[in-house]
Amino acid sequence: MNTQAIQEFVARNAADAGLKILTALVFWFVGRWLIGRVVAVIRAVMGRNAVDPTLTTYLGSMVAVILNVTLVLGILGYFGIETTSFAALLAGAGLAIGAAWSGMLGNFAAGAFMLVLHPFKVGDFVTVGGVTGTVKELGLFGTTVVTPDNVMTIVGNGKIFADTIFNFSALPARRVERTAQLAGSVDPLDAVARLRAAVAAIPNVATIPAPEVNVLDINLVGPVISVRPYTHTNHYWQVYFDTNETIIRVARDAGWPAPTPSQNIRQV
Repeated sequence: MNTQAIQEFVARNAADAGLKILTALVFWFVGRWLIGRVVAVIRAVMGRNAVDPTLTTYLGSMVAVILNVTLVLGILGYFGIETTSFAALLAGAGLAIGAAWSGMLGNFAAGAFMLVLHPFKVGDFVTVGGVTGTVKELGLFGTTVVTPDNVMTIVGNGKIFADTIFNFSALPARRVERTAQLAGSVDPLDAVARLRAAVAAIPNVATIPAPEVNVLDINLVGPVISVRPYTHTNHYWQVYFDTNETIIRVARDAGWPAPTPSQNIRQV
């Protein structure tokens, strides 16, 4: 092969390589523009349907990654590079990462489902994963809960979804459970009437449903009265403590004797 033939071969192959590189660049930039448009449309549609912003960002990023990987594989295939082994390598790497991070991926998947199903929202008072408190943040991997004693606790989303969820803020009213032990000499029906009127006057006690005051039990000391007002969960502890004070005040004003257990004296 003479010098002229070599120059013609190099020129021809260089032209082909340059054309392929130029075409690949066009594919890359057009593909990236199309991917951006697709992701923007997905986020716009989810935004119009009031989907959670965190979930919108998460799905948009996932779609963008998948489309970008597909674009790169397509460009490599255009250059004649075998992409089957490359795809198998990606699949193997994904399987290895999934096995190593199975717990994290479980929390990730549970977080995505929580953002879709909305079993609770930020500000709700809940019991999740054995932790009771107010939800401060919903994350893709964990949920931040502030307990009543002001401790910030992060619970894995996988544990939340695998356990029972109690949402105390989902309904407009929550019942406060208290009891009043009376002496045997106290008229229980009169006590029920007095307590029902007094509890209904406590601030933030709901009128619907009305407070429930009933004779719960009778023991050796005397009748036991159940006192159950309803209130919104934001006022639960205020009503709880006010109910205790109301029971004491009603007993004092009515002059009820202190309940004392009966004593049996046997003379030997």
